[in-house]
Amino acid sequence: MAEPLVLLPGMMCDARVWATQLTVLSYQRPVTIAPVFLGERIEEIASELLSSLPSKFALCGHGMGGAIALELVRRAPERVIRLALIGTNPLSDTPQEAADREPRIIGAKSGRFERMLEQDILPRYAGGGPLRAHSIAQMQEMAMSLGTDTYVRQERAMQRRRDQQSTLRRITQPTLILAGEDDQIVSLKRQEFLA
Repeated sequence: MAEPLVLLPGMMCDARVWATQLTVLSYQRPVTIAPVFLGERIEEIASELLSSLPSKFALCGHGMGGAIALELVRRAPERVIRLALIGTNPLSDTPQEAADREPRIIGAKSGRFERMLEQDILPRYAGGGPLRAHSIAQMQEMAMSLGTDTYVRQERAMQRRRDQQSTLRRITQPTLILAGEDDQIVSLKRQEFLA
């Protein structure tokens, strides 16, 4: 059997985001979908995960999960056999990007979380095409079940994440970069930087 695979969901996502892939991948290997909502900082989340993950594993992170994956590779490169990063931004927030998160954090804390999800956040997370409505509904369901406190913690963690350029230069594992041309969260240019 192949090495264990660890999947890290993106921001405001849980195991449901990997449901389709899990059906196929779990026939080939043990699969763990790790929680990415149990800390205040990317480093803290990675540290918690390392204590519970297998000694060696393949790793796939999506969005915020990709940021955590890079931190896991930085901390324990010998444990990661191969790596996949989906829609991942390896850079820290610019001062403007960090400032742009503040109104969303304040809005969520002041009781406007659901409205913000519907009007501002989720429309940017789903591409076009016939599955758009289903994708948005699934993301809203996950986000609402995770709640406002998780949203605020994850925004803060992303706002404070470290720049992983030096980690990128040291990666020796086989690595797949999966980018979306129409990604509104992480620009194609940023994702090409990973390659």
